[in-house]
Amino acid sequence: MGKLKNTGLVGLGVIAGVAVSLQFSAMAQKQVEPVLPLEELRQLADVFGLIKSDYVEQVEDKKLLTEAITGMVASLDPHSAYLDKKAYAELREGSQGKFVGLGIEIGLSEDGYIKIVAPIEDSPAYRAGIKAGDLITRLDATPVKGMSLDDSVKKMRGEPGSKVTLTIARKDEPQPLVFIIAREEIHQKSVKAKIVEPGYAWLRVAQFQEPTVDDMAAKITELYQQDPNLKGLVLDLRNDPGGVLQGAIGVSAAFLPKDAAIVSTNGQLPDSKQIFYGRAEYYALRSEADALAKLPEAVKSVPMVVLVNTGSASASEIVAGALQDYKRATIIGSQTFGKGSVQTIRQLTADTAVKLTTARYYTPKGRSIQAKGISPDLLVDENADGDGLNSLRTREADLEKHLSNDRDKETVKGGRDELEEQMRIVAMEKKRKPLEYGSKDDFQLGQALNHLKGLPVQLAKSDSAIVQVSDPKKIPGKK
Repeated sequence: MGKLKNTGLVGLGVIAGVAVSLQFSAMAQKQVEPVLPLEELRQLADVFGLIKSDYVEQVEDKKLLTEAITGMVASLDPHSAYLDKKAYAELREGSQGKFVGLGIEIGLSEDGYIKIVAPIEDSPAYRAGIKAGDLITRLDATPVKGMSLDDSVKKMRGEPGSKVTLTIARKDEPQPLVFIIAREEIHQKSVKAKIVEPGYAWLRVAQFQEPTVDDMAAKITELYQQDPNLKGLVLDLRNDPGGVLQGAIGVSAAFLPKDAAIVSTNGQLPDSKQIFYGRAEYYALRSEADALAKLPEAVKSVPMVVLVNTGSASASEIVAGALQDYKRATIIGSQTFGKGSVQTIRQLTADTAVKLTTARYYTPKGRSIQAKGISPDLLVDENADGDGLNSLRTREADLEKHLSNDRDKETVKGGRDELEEQMRIVAMEKKRKPLEYGSKDDFQLGQALNHLKGLPVQLAKSDSAIVQVSDPKKIPGKK
């Protein structure tokens, strides 16, 4: 198969699991003349005319038609959408790993405020002194309690040099803190890595962007320069909402045999029936050069663990599924989000597009991830005393109008439904300090390292047992 001409992307969702796998292609790529339902189109025209003549106020033609398109596409499934000028621009810039804003990763707090998950290093927010765990109570003069994450992100984005005022509530500070921060273009690094113990490395992919494969290759090279005899590697995909499809292929290819099949797709269009292999033509985006060509040979056999959770979605599920199918890594954590559909960006005008679900994707063994996710080999809670808020998160199967899994039954259990249990978990998590992935307090990372060393692993509380791996051959990559 020739070099890919479409750019596979995953939208940059601030809520883990809401992001989607995408492919950019021109509207003219496939022109199928549909049989138009003339009677229904006449009804649409009649309703349009009635609104224009009878509605209490005048409504612009553009607004009516845009809303009609928006509703038509949104009615299909949770991931199809009409992208107006602003949404389309944000999608494109996000896939490149850069945007204009403050440089903070955010989430919703239990009290309805915007919580700072982490400031991005050397960003305006980082330099201003914003800290992980801070709560934003106001954006400029607007209270944020009850505001959606999407709306808060829109208010924090803007033109370079423009300013926004954040009112912050910080633990142990008696008075609110006020920060006036100028927006800048943020270059977000999607890959982190470090030696966490002698002989053991941690490699985190936070999301899959266009530079991810190049950045990962550089990080792996650095790790082996620090320790040429690594005994184990942990690939951390927790809360990775997805990203550039080529990024997922490249990350998988780094650890799998040459030319291994990584993922396949299937849909109505001939172009959607494809198999993607671990070759540069399938993952190289920025140049013809193969970013993986000079990786140490040892990376193909180093014992591996992949960490996942409910926030691991789409492209991150492609990686976890491929490494699991080839028995290249042990998957540890909780059931993933379950987004196994492909969206294609069909450009309508220079500034607008439709994001349309065009295919499902499958692991190398033909498993459909849609509405099911990847089941870990070892279920391990986020903390020693339970899975915390992770157990209450929404999954793909919880979304209205989600696509069904066409190859298996949707048997994944969601979070506990008992309100009392939910309240207990929320109350407990309020007291817990924010988790920093890759730190000494990272419980799941600790269990992953135990597994790589052949030590006991504390499984999820629902599977109250300790696994002892006494045979090194049971650890993928270890001989």
